[in-house]
Amino acid sequence: MYCTDSTTIGKQKADDRPIRILHAIGGMVRGGIETWLMHILRHIDRDRFHMDFLVHRTDPCAYDDEIRSFGSRIIPCPLDRWRPWGYTANLNRILREYGPYDVVHSHVHHFSGYILRLAKQAGVPLCIAHSHNDTSAQEAKAGLYRQLYRRLTQSWISRYANVGLGCSNCAAADLFGSKWESDRRWQILYYGIDLTPFREAIDKEAIRRELGIPSDAFVIGHVGRFVAQKNHEFLIQIAAEVAKREPKMHLLLLGEGELRSQIQRQVEQMGLSDRVTFAGSRPDIPRLMRGAIDVFLLPSLFEGLPVVGIEAQAAGLPFILSDTITPEVEIFKPLVRWLSLSQPASAWAEIVLNHRDAGDAIAQSEALKVVETSLFNIEVSVKQLEGIFQEALV
Repeated sequence: MYCTDSTTIGKQKADDRPIRILHAIGGMVRGGIETWLMHILRHIDRDRFHMDFLVHRTDPCAYDDEIRSFGSRIIPCPLDRWRPWGYTANLNRILREYGPYDVVHSHVHHFSGYILRLAKQAGVPLCIAHSHNDTSAQEAKAGLYRQLYRRLTQSWISRYANVGLGCSNCAAADLFGSKWESDRRWQILYYGIDLTPFREAIDKEAIRRELGIPSDAFVIGHVGRFVAQKNHEFLIQIAAEVAKREPKMHLLLLGEGELRSQIQRQVEQMGLSDRVTFAGSRPDIPRLMRGAIDVFLLPSLFEGLPVVGIEAQAAGLPFILSDTITPEVEIFKPLVRWLSLSQPASAWAEIVLNHRDAGDAIAQSEALKVVETSLFNIEVSVKQLEGIFQEALV
């Protein structure tokens, strides 16, 4: 029996035990979605809400140990697109053995439709589809098989999701359709982040020494996985153009990913090896933003709403980004500059150099205060998410 209204759902949650939530995610690596989920786990009332994580990989990930320290579980459910029946059996087994769950909250975009279909058939009362990206431009170029897959999974989301969340308007439209606002199930939930690290004292010279970056360098920073979406190839071209105009230019790249070796080769071929630092995946992004970076650069091909953009503004950094990214990421206007990806790397370099003094003109505490009073504070996100769970289940 399918449950689609909150009255029916509420009757199924009659005891006083914590609301039990299973988050479906690729893996708890240091990415934007995963970092936001960790902010939620750290700040949610864990006496009232218990969170487990269904992951699509078996290798250890960055956040696994911390998740377990909170009493939550990492539950592998490997995904093999050529053997979907194996995934079906595994997920059904997990829901039986680790459940019962009150909520399945899926973060894997279109594939959420299949997960929520299985969850609802297994009797999970509340099924949530969460859209974290806007892939519409890429999907428009997809072949017939991909288009059929997208239509099928979106139809399952429409049928089986009690609630749909989008990290931005464009992300919501991408997964729930252009008329998503007319359906009361769909709503926006902005990423809230923990702002405590942005208030802590730092030693800038020590941080740069730690990274091997000269204390007087002009540092362009970027945080993101080495995947096509983040547009690292163009970012390197921009850095090369800045280096022609600013001898002290240095580029700090934070993150890991499948294209890292390719980007390292590009850096070598362009003669920038001594001007670029690949620092890998780090747990102290706020500290590095405040201590090592002068300008933050994000020329992504597409985004849902980048968490790093919120962090950059909280750090008081001049923030230059592509106009393909949702305007909702702009919190503190004096720090933000938008530019089209149709513009050449030389034009981006000029903006980088012209905008680098914006951070000096504005106290970081001023920018942080604006973020603190915005919808991107973790306290706002947690309160809204707790309300979504409780409204449907209590």
